[in-house]
Amino acid sequence: MKIATKQKIIDKAVELFNEKGYASVTLFEIAGALDMTRGNLTYHFKDKEVLLTTIADKFWSRIMEESLKTRLLPSFENLHHAVNIFYKSQRKYAFIFLDYHVLNHPAIRQQFKEMAAQQIKESEATIAFSIAAGNMHPEPFEGIYHNLAFSTWMISFYWLNQQEVLGEDVDDFAQRGEMKVWSLLIPHLTKKGLKAFRNFFGKDYLKKLGESFEVDISNYVRF
Repeated sequence: MKIATKQKIIDKAVELFNEKGYASVTLFEIAGALDMTRGNLTYHFKDKEVLLTTIADKFWSRIMEESLKTRLLPSFENLHHAVNIFYKSQRKYAFIFLDYHVLNHPAIRQQFKEMAAQQIKESEATIAFSIAAGNMHPEPFEGIYHNLAFSTWMISFYWLNQQEVLGEDVDDFAQRGEMKVWSLLIPHLTKKGLKAFRNFFGKDYLKKLGESFEVDISNYVRF
């Protein structure tokens, strides 16, 4: 099946934006990489602003489609699926998350703000659903679970950024991020919740959440 010209332009633009940064890539360069004239490219996208908006719309559509599943049934299974889709989308559209100027572009900023609010609400709904099902303990102190939902969003949103800061480029990018989120949630699960968790993820999942916590405090604290 032939890929439409518009989609070819979008795919090549995303590739070049990820490689060189949005500001550094021109329409001439995108057209040249596709062996087409700039005039042919601007027939489909009159300027980079329109191209960026189109790319952003495709990103939102994918994320919102997955988020809808969580809204229909706010279970941990659907949250797990939505978080993984978000991480994979980060890798695909890395330039959006790693460029401050792109994040603050009018076509991006407001939608991200709305998406953040929606994702926090979905995490809160998942927690509420889990409490009602007996899979999570009731909130131990007021504010804990709102902060938990907020932290879940924050880890997900900035996961790619911290990978860049640490200089890590790993194959299990999405799985590592997912495990950071679950590390926040697991301590609040009941015995029933842990059993359901193991049934879904497998009994060995909890053994590979991360490195074991072994810290020698003798160099820091003297008793």
